[in-house]
Amino acid sequence: MTPPDRLRALLSRPGMLTMPAVWDGLTARLTHEAGFETAFLSGSCVAASRLGGPDLDLASFAEMFDSFMMARNAAPDLLLLADADHGYGNALNVQRTVRAYGRAGAAAILIEDKVTPRPLTAKGKPCLPREEARMKMRAAIEAAKESGILVLARTDCRPLLGIDEAVARIEMFAAEGADILFLDSPADEAECRRAIAAAGGKPSFAVLTPGPHHTPPRAEAEAIGFRIGTYPSGTLSPMLAGLKAGLAALAAGKAEAPEALPAAELRVTLGYDAYEAEASRFRLPG
Repeated sequence: MTPPDRLRALLSRPGMLTMPAVWDGLTARLTHEAGFETAFLSGSCVAASRLGGPDLDLASFAEMFDSFMMARNAAPDLLLLADADHGYGNALNVQRTVRAYGRAGAAAILIEDKVTPRPLTAKGKPCLPREEARMKMRAAIEAAKESGILVLARTDCRPLLGIDEAVARIEMFAAEGADILFLDSPADEAECRRAIAAAGGKPSFAVLTPGPHHTPPRAEAEAIGFRIGTYPSGTLSPMLAGLKAGLAALAAGKAEAPEALPAAELRVTLGYDAYEAEASRFRLPG
């Protein structure tokens, strides 16, 4: 069964998928070992880890795809939803992006309707005109047929163009053939419900990390109809807290922070024992 088929099967089950965010090989492997079947290759997390800054559409296709391959190789059985931002250009750029992720084994790919390149501001998310957004999404859906990769269509137009336009775009993307729908930055539960209804029975995706947008608790999100919930800060923020604690301990003249894993547990977590077990099959006698 292909990764897209496996994800379709998961989405056919009742309930909501919890999709942790990953950004490299270690986060992907630990997510899979923790029992999760799916993960979100988050643009914000990749930007933080690779660029050392916020997610303002500065990460390139090559950087995002390289991060995807690290995650895919470290945890081949983990189903990955790849954040492909705006597809890195026009409709043909979008097709190249979708085909690359499909061939590489992604289960799904996120394509959004933001303008590229992004205006030089961290405020607001200007979006393409509706019909231009339709053409880019149509291109993505056409390219996805090659591998069967699921297309997650995201609209970012709510803050600047309003909820009516956002709902109209979700309806449009669903009609074009998008598999999963995503309203970014809903203001309240009523807007979430409108977006879920506009998806016409197709799965709806939500970012449930607390922030400036409406973020219902998991049980509430599931009750109103979301099928996938991701938590980008749920993994990135604790990692940053641990790193800050470790650096503070070193600055204070200590060897490690109180939160540090014991040496033996660290070796197991990093996979030294697993490496030794695998390598033993190829060692020459004596």
